Amino acid sequence: MTRSAMLAPKPGLPLPCAEPQSLGLAPDRLPRIAAALNAEVARDALPGAVLMIARRGQLGYCETFGHLDPAAQTPMPVDAMFSIASMTKPLVTVGALMLSEAGRLAVNEPVASYLPQLARMQVNPPECDGSTGAPTVAPLRAMTIEDLMRHTAGLSYGRGDNALYQRYPVSSDVASSKWTGAEFLDRLAALPLHYQPGSMWEYSLGLDVLGLVIEAVAGMPLARYLEENLFGPLQMRDSAFTVPPAKVGRYAKALPVDPVTREPQALRDGTTPHKFDCGGGCAVSTAADYLRFAQMLLNGGALDGVRVLARKTVEYMTTDHLGPEVDLAKLNDYPNIRGYGFGLGVAVRRSAGRGGMPSSAGEFHWAGSTGTYFWVDPAEELVVVFMAHAPGAIRYYHRQLLHALVLQALV
Repeated sequence: MTRSAMLAPKPGLPLPCAEPQSLGLAPDRLPRIAAALNAEVARDALPGAVLMIARRGQLGYCETFGHLDPAAQTPMPVDAMFSIASMTKPLVTVGALMLSEAGRLAVNEPVASYLPQLARMQVNPPECDGSTGAPTVAPLRAMTIEDLMRHTAGLSYGRGDNALYQRYPVSSDVASSKWTGAEFLDRLAALPLHYQPGSMWEYSLGLDVLGLVIEAVAGMPLARYLEENLFGPLQMRDSAFTVPPAKVGRYAKALPVDPVTREPQALRDGTTPHKFDCGGGCAVSTAADYLRFAQMLLNGGALDGVRVLARKTVEYMTTDHLGPEVDLAKLNDYPNIRGYGFGLGVAVRRSAGRGGMPSSAGEFHWAGSTGTYFWVDPAEELVVVFMAHAPGAIRYYHRQLLHALVLQALV
């Protein structure tokens, strides 16, 4: 994209555009980003992508790479739609915090206050493998809404190596494809928690449960609630839980073969509705839409005169919530987030050092298993959104690459 094209007002761009150098983006260093990402496309490690960088509230970089459909060699459009997978989680967290601000949901209230089906969940003791019929113990305290948001509820995904993990759904997508929301809750209610609530961080189905809490409190499906209260007000016109027929031609495709394992791969068809709107990973969006959402967070809860959350609520969300009582072993083992804590729905950088990637203390982010990624660096007034359908282990490399490429262009 030429500089003149970038500065021209264009329908669909999320923020006002500005000269990169006026935003502290070095024009002589920005081309390194395209060179590296185009090289990823050329070596069949990336099908295509959209990258947007905003600084000081203005769009300083907007570029597309590769192909929307690698087989058809269709160029990637700037308004391409992607399955954002776990980047759904921050959206749902904001939705819940809006209910908290309205006095309809309390963050430290037991989950069972809103979903009584989960009131009798027990805990798997450390010495047991959690197989059916194994002994359980009572929870020392109830899991709370905060636990769902920060992944300390005792829930998990079904990706571990003992019998209890095998009893949990493997992903949000799988759970919402197989069961209705009520069926999903009944299935969870019959399982023990992996550990005492509040004692350990483990990535989990907690945000799927939170989405169903929102539905119970708001009295409507999660997709409708977010459309009316978040997507609509922020003009996130392409964000939803299903790609509508009129937009199918903009939905990006993944490479047919995983570039690391060389095994066949495919993403779920974004046009097929789930049996419930899963808050953990079922939304679709564009780079432009998500940049507006992320910029709203950087702005302290407002964008273009529309306030979504109070400033103090955003501070609460994006501050580390993991104290010394929480075991961080599984967080520190997670790719790229060694040295991070966790807020509500987002990882939070604890210091400039001790991280797997360069960044600032206070930076917050999250990503999707499909290859999508965003981060917000308040110290640098920086928002970065990367949209790609590049699942598998390669996505962890791409996140490191992006941090290095974007931060080397800051002045």
